[in-house]
Amino acid sequence: MAALFCQCDTNYYRSASDRPSASCTRPPSAPVNALSSVNGTSVNMEWSPPSSTGGRSDIRYNVICRKCAWESSQCEACGNRIRFNPKQMGLTEPAISVINLLAHTNYTLKVEAVNGVSDLSLEPRQFISLNVTTNQAAPSQILVIKQENTSQNSVTLMWHEPDQPNGIILEYEIKYFEKGKEQQSYSTLKARGTSVTVSNLKPGTRYVFQVRARTSAGCGRFSQTVEIETGKSVSLRYDTTTIIWICFALVTGLIVLLAMFICKKRRCGYSKAFQDPDEEKMYYQNGHLRFPDPKIYVDPHTYEDPSQAVREFAREIEASRIKIEKVIGSGEFGEVCYGRLKLPAKREIPVALKTLKSGYTEKQRRDFLSEASIMGQFDHPNIIRLEGVVTRSKPVMIVTDYMENGSLDSFLRRHDGQFTVIQLVGMLRGIAAGMKYLSDLGYIHRDLAARNILVNSNLVCKVSDFGLSRILEDDPDAAYTTTGGKIPIRWTAPEAIAYRKFSSASDVWSYGVVMWEVTSYGERPYWNMTNRDVIKSVEEGYRLPAPMGCPAALHQLMLDCWQKDRNERPKFIQIVSVLDKLIRNPTTLKIIDTTSRLNSPFLNRNIPNFTSFASVDEWLDVIKMGRYKDNFAAAGYLSLGLVMRMNIE
Repeated sequence: MAALFCQCDTNYYRSASDRPSASCTRPPSAPVNALSSVNGTSVNMEWSPPSSTGGRSDIRYNVICRKCAWESSQCEACGNRIRFNPKQMGLTEPAISVINLLAHTNYTLKVEAVNGVSDLSLEPRQFISLNVTTNQAAPSQILVIKQENTSQNSVTLMWHEPDQPNGIILEYEIKYFEKGKEQQSYSTLKARGTSVTVSNLKPGTRYVFQVRARTSAGCGRFSQTVEIETGKSVSLRYDTTTIIWICFALVTGLIVLLAMFICKKRRCGYSKAFQDPDEEKMYYQNGHLRFPDPKIYVDPHTYEDPSQAVREFAREIEASRIKIEKVIGSGEFGEVCYGRLKLPAKREIPVALKTLKSGYTEKQRRDFLSEASIMGQFDHPNIIRLEGVVTRSKPVMIVTDYMENGSLDSFLRRHDGQFTVIQLVGMLRGIAAGMKYLSDLGYIHRDLAARNILVNSNLVCKVSDFGLSRILEDDPDAAYTTTGGKIPIRWTAPEAIAYRKFSSASDVWSYGVVMWEVTSYGERPYWNMTNRDVIKSVEEGYRLPAPMGCPAALHQLMLDCWQKDRNERPKFIQIVSVLDKLIRNPTTLKIIDTTSRLNSPFLNRNIPNFTSFASVDEWLDVIKMGRYKDNFAAAGYLSLGLVMRMNIE
C-alpha cells in the first residue's frame, strides 16, 4: 500500500501549516552584506536576504542587541529602554533603526533570518553580527524638579542628574517666566550643580520653571514645567530714624564691597575673568542678551614665583587620599602610576599619577609643576582633567583622570582596522572640540599629535601633554631648526618650522596630521622619510595622500588644514561643524578618496613620463627616491615596464 506522504530527511521539515504533500524545507542561512551607520545614540542597519532561503518564501528577521565591555568579551542584554523601529522580531524588510542607546558604548547587533520551520530545527540559528560604538549625544531630560525653599523674592530649586548624561555635564540651564507671560519675556540662568536659587522675583507671583542639562554634544530637552508662587509681601512701617540708619548701612556696605573689588583687581594683575565658580548667569529680557565675560588663559611663566601659579590653578591633595597601585610607564621626570583617589564626600575614582623622582633640582620641580598650572585652567570633556597636585610631601605628584586605553597612536595600532569610519570620525570630532576650547582660551598647544591624545574606555579622546619645551629634548621625531630649539617636524606647520610662528592656525596644520594618523590606524606620517626630506617635500607642495579606505571628505579636510597660507586654513570651530555634518550624514563618508593617492612619492603627478628614463635607477633618482634602488631590485622590479604594471595593479 502506497504512503499518503513522504517522511522528511534529517534536518528537513514541514511546518504545521504545510500540506502533507508539501516539499520538505529547512531553516535559512544567515543574512549577508550587513551595513550600519551611527548617528549619535542611534544606529541604522540594513542587510541583504540570506543566500539560502531553505526552500521557503516566508523569511523573517530578528535582531538581538548586546552591550559589551570594550576590552573584554563580557556582554549583557541591552535592556528595556532600547527602541527598535519598526520592531525587533519578525521583520519583513531587511532594515531597522535601533534608538535610545547609551553614548560612547560598544554594542553587538546580531541579525538572524528565520522561516516557518526554524522553530522545529535543533541546529543553532544562523546570524550575521555587527559591532558598533555610539557617539556623543545630548543628555536625557531631567525628570523631577523639587522646590527646596521659597521667599518673597527668591525660589530655591533642586533636581537630579539626568538618567542618561551621555558625557560630562558642563552646566544646567534654568528657564523661568511669570505664568502666562512666556511670549512676552523669559529669563534664564546657568548653574554648575544640581541646585540653584533664582532671585529678584516679584512677591506673590506665580512663576514657571524648567531645567535642562548641557554636555559638549549640546543641550538636552527642557524638563516638564513646575509652577511655584513666591511669598506675598508684608507692609512694614518705619519711623524716620530707622529709615536713615538703614540707608546708612546700605551705603557703608556698598563702599566696603567696592573697596574689596578694587583690591582684588589690583592683586590679580592679569586679564583673567572674575566668575562665580558655582553659577554663571545669562539673562534674556525684552530681547536683550548679556553674556558672561570670556575666560582667558594665563601663562604661568609670567608669574615671578611659579609656585604661585600652582597654588592659584591647582588643588592641593593630601597624599593620604591617594592609593598607588601599580607603575604603568615612565615620564620625563619620573614614573607614571595608576592609583585610586578618594576625596571627602565623593566616590573613589581611578587616577593617573605623574611622580617627580627623588634628587630633583628646584628648576626641575618648577618645570614639572608648570604643566599642572596649565592643565588646572582647563575644563572640557575632551581635555585631560587635572584632579590636583601633591607638593607638601614626597613624592611630588600631578594627579589626572585615568585613561584606560592609553595614547591614541598605540591604541589604533593595537586595533588596526577594527573601527567603522563613523567611529573614527567621532574620535576626530572629540579632538577638534578640545582644540576649539583651547583656541577660544587663547592657548596654543604646539605639539598636537596622536601620541599626545589619550583614550578612555568609552573611546572618548582627550588632548593632553602641555609641556612641549621639556618633552621634545628626547623626542626622536623632533629636530633642531634654523631658529633654534626642537620642533616635531612631521606635525608642524611650515611657518612654525622656519620662523617659529606658532598659532592656532599651526595647531590646525598639526590636527590635519592627526586626522591622517587616525585614518591610517597610527601609521607614521611621511613613513621613513628623513626630517630634512619632509621639510623640503612639504615646502615644494607635497601633501600626504589619503590612507587606504579614507573617505574623500576627510582627506579634503586634511588638505584644507595643510594650506600653505595659514589664513586659508579652517578654524577649529569650522572643523567641528564639518565633522558634525559628516556624522549626521554618514552616506557622505562612503565616497572613498583614490585619486589623491597619486600624490604619493611613487606616483607624483609632476613626475615626467616613464619613456624619458633609461632605467629604474634613473627614475628613482629623479623622484628623489634613489635610496630605494636595492629594495626595487630585491623585489624583482628590474625594468620600467614591471614598475608600470605594479602601479596599475
